[in-house]
Amino acid sequence: MPTPVEQIKDKLDIVEFLRGYLTLQPAGRNFRALCPFHKEKTPSFMVSPERQSWHCFGCGIGGDTFAFLMRYENIEFGEALRILAEKTGVELRRLNPAEHRQVGVLLDLNRAAADFFRKQLGASAGAREYLANRGLKESTIEEFEIGFAPNEPEALLIHLLKQNARPDDVIQAGLAVKTERGSRLDRFRGRIMFPIHDHFGKVVGFTGRIMPELEKGNPATNFVPAKYVNSAESPIFNKSKILYGFWKTKNAVRESGQAFLVEGQMDFLMAWQAGVVNVVATSGTALTGDHLRTLRRLTDRLILGLDSDTAGLAAGERAIQMAEAADFEVRTVTFGAHKDPGEMGRVDPAGLRELIAAAKPAPEFYFGLHLPTGEFDPGSREHLLGLRAILRKLQAMASAVQREYWQKELARRTGLTEKVLLEETEQLGASAEPVSAAETVAPAARNFSRREVLSQRLLAVLAAQDDWSLLGEARDYLASGYTAVLSLLERGERKAAAPAVDELLNLILLRSAEVEAGELETIKDQLAQEYARDRRRELAAAIKQAEQAGDEARLRAALAELDRLPTF
Repeated sequence: MPTPVEQIKDKLDIVEFLRGYLTLQPAGRNFRALCPFHKEKTPSFMVSPERQSWHCFGCGIGGDTFAFLMRYENIEFGEALRILAEKTGVELRRLNPAEHRQVGVLLDLNRAAADFFRKQLGASAGAREYLANRGLKESTIEEFEIGFAPNEPEALLIHLLKQNARPDDVIQAGLAVKTERGSRLDRFRGRIMFPIHDHFGKVVGFTGRIMPELEKGNPATNFVPAKYVNSAESPIFNKSKILYGFWKTKNAVRESGQAFLVEGQMDFLMAWQAGVVNVVATSGTALTGDHLRTLRRLTDRLILGLDSDTAGLAAGERAIQMAEAADFEVRTVTFGAHKDPGEMGRVDPAGLRELIAAAKPAPEFYFGLHLPTGEFDPGSREHLLGLRAILRKLQAMASAVQREYWQKELARRTGLTEKVLLEETEQLGASAEPVSAAETVAPAARNFSRREVLSQRLLAVLAAQDDWSLLGEARDYLASGYTAVLSLLERGERKAAAPAVDELLNLILLRSAEVEAGELETIKDQLAQEYARDRRRELAAAIKQAEQAGDEARLRAALAELDRLPTF
């Protein structure tokens, strides 16, 4: 019996499949095209119908249909298998057929809802006037399928039921809600509707913005509606994983080598309309590790558009910290007299493009936010707290080279010596609470160091035995970020608030079924060796810094610790 992969390849002709992505031209027995994975003027991307394969002689990559889809859409093999199986009608026996059908039903309902909302927009002069006043052009409204939900309790529900939809499916799709009395109502009423597409362009959810005249709600019942309402989480919609507009802009992100990240649909739409085509947006949630992993497949450069209010600046700081811990090069843009990129995109689109082109490195944002506009006063408590805030941010940077550069710059701007800044950083110690890579980069999305792998195996053995007293001094040897996971395990907790930490915890628990108790001492010995190697490198750097600074006390302490480290 052929495997599903073999069945898919047998049914799917690579030439016909690639025509959906590329303009193919005959070249003898083969076909050629401009490579989508690097910029070129002369086609070097070749497709062989005979071998059912492709290869680019410009960038040297190649493969089959699966390899192309995975690279072009930035997805893993499992997702590519599901998509191609659906396209060819091949049944994946491991996938529950009922679940597969249900996903299809939910996608169909959201598609039908999007069409309904678009039609309603055409019938609502007030909704169209609102969008025009916000600066949206008709072409943008059409491009992103913006619609309108009438202020009626069951308009969409009745429409879908007439198309033979099941009420429970409409509720699961996040389009209706069930009241305490058992009746069903539309989730979205009297709202501008922004469809949320997954990264392949399928509608999986919505954000609804209440019409201005309805914002005050009903005085008789004291009910005030939320300004924005999002679809409920469903088997097809998770707002922590989906970037708004990414299905339209992912190629531009890849080609430009950077992504301009904003918050919310209107900021995205106005930036897009202003000609910033490598823009993406979070929607209804803060930046997450899943968002960063999606972007990391395309680029390691991120430009953050920061709102000028207090909440926006605080969210920006956290986003910078997360992105830098995931080893992104982060730059920032603020918008002067304009409160956000949406407003500036409407008033001054050329100025927006110029600001993005001149985006500043993230530490410049920290300096502007936390340092005084005038001379730094070491005796000022306020100035000291600002300095410490910057030092904490610099500590969280993944690159030691970048940390050293910006510490030098901080010394120059404050008039303090690098030695003093280093001592102040050391005194902050554990209170610095930098975002670790484990919080932002999931296990499947990064390569683990040997010390991290050993930390995972050790915790997996102990989780299998449920005896944490066996850990002993190895507790001190765990890789960065694993102490937090250990604390959760010791408390008997099996979930973490941070999604990526939760994934790491899940990985360890899954591995606990594979490891053997007899490995414990071997793993502990190997982990101690890796810790000693890492610490030896850190101490060597500390000794060099102490020698350069003429700090005899720190030099003696580092040498003494280096002497105490075991050799293997």
